[in-house]
Amino acid sequence: MQVTETLNEGLKHEFKISVPASDLDAKAGAKLVDLKDKVRLNGFRPGKVPVAHLKKIYGRSVMAETIDQTISDTNRQIFEDRGFRLAGEPKITMPTEKDQVEELLSGKTDLTYTVAIEVVPQIQLADFKSFSVEKPVVDVSDADVDDAIKRVSEGSRPYNAKAEGAAEKGDRVTISFKGTINGEAFEGGTGEGIQVVIGAGQFIPGFEEQLIGIGTGETRTLKVPFPKNYLNEKLAGQPAEFETTATLIEAPGEVTVNDEFAKTLGLESLDKLKELMRERLTAEFAGATRQKVKRALLDRLDESHKFEAPPSLVAEEFNLMWNSIKAEMDSTGKTFADENTTEDAAKDEYHKIADRRVRLGLVLSEIGEKNKITVTDDEVSRAVIERARQMPGREKEVWDYYRSNAQALAQLRAPIYEDKVVDFVLELANVTEKKVSKDELFKDEDAEKTAA
Repeated sequence: MQVTETLNEGLKHEFKISVPASDLDAKAGAKLVDLKDKVRLNGFRPGKVPVAHLKKIYGRSVMAETIDQTISDTNRQIFEDRGFRLAGEPKITMPTEKDQVEELLSGKTDLTYTVAIEVVPQIQLADFKSFSVEKPVVDVSDADVDDAIKRVSEGSRPYNAKAEGAAEKGDRVTISFKGTINGEAFEGGTGEGIQVVIGAGQFIPGFEEQLIGIGTGETRTLKVPFPKNYLNEKLAGQPAEFETTATLIEAPGEVTVNDEFAKTLGLESLDKLKELMRERLTAEFAGATRQKVKRALLDRLDESHKFEAPPSLVAEEFNLMWNSIKAEMDSTGKTFADENTTEDAAKDEYHKIADRRVRLGLVLSEIGEKNKITVTDDEVSRAVIERARQMPGREKEVWDYYRSNAQALAQLRAPIYEDKVVDFVLELANVTEKKVSKDELFKDEDAEKTAA
């Protein structure tokens, strides 16, 4: 067997391999001998079929199987000898002309093929004990608890009919309306007995504001354009008119937050409600802290491990993101100009994000592999159970979905593995706590989710 490297450029390699016909014939012959004791042919006793006769019947199929196995074994040996880790499936090129294929299957010519690969670079891991990571910490204050309870109470606020006077901001107006575009009614443009709290932002921009000053029984024509990014593409950006009649105007009443209010929520007392809210806020703040620390650590890993990411993996990650972005923009009607950018600039930015994600993924994988970090079946099962709990009444459906879908299960396993690797590095790093405000903790949260 002869192996010649014909390309060595960065992470890309290509080899030309030649396997003598005699080697293939010997391997195929061994398979035929093994086959002799397994086949049953009329006119021959078991195990007595001549190999030459078997070759006439099964020779081509056995040689095809031999060629496939030889290519697989040879490639594996080439990659192992050179310590290559492949970034994707190898690309194999073989003779395709009919005469060449026929001679190869007949054992009359050598097997010659090329294999092109892209490899994962060797990664020299940093000294994680030298890492310094700041952990923002926020204590849950009594004011935070009170604000949270106030937000909950808003959903239970009573409204009382106004004996007189027009609608004001904060009032709840019950309306009936008929919408038209260029004088034509459109699907979903009518409503009866719809309650609108002026200023709550439940309707398209400009609708609620035009209800200010309306009186009970009054009819108004509200002129409101649909947003350009409206989900219904047929309505997006269209100027609409709504003939609207107010049938009831109600002023907001006061909500008394006390033991009785807590009981309406299924709790024993106001103290129990405060206790529950404190627990929820503590969990919420802890989750935000975790995201901040994880982002800081990923930034540190990114800074400490600079290497060329396999172009094919970056392209794959970029395409996934870009297709998702384009689909979202198409559905909402948004343009790159709406985001104060251009398509080329956006592509460049998302390509950088894709490159970062691929490199970080390889670094995390290297850390996990070298430190024997694994995800157990029990951990995955607990994650499936947690997903099932999030869909009451459909638990069995969720469980069956993951049990029969290996790809979905792998997607569930991946973040568990990532978090375990992150925790491993944080154990070695120097983590210092820093007291911050709630606003600081949640600042730029959306931006961090995009870049991580």
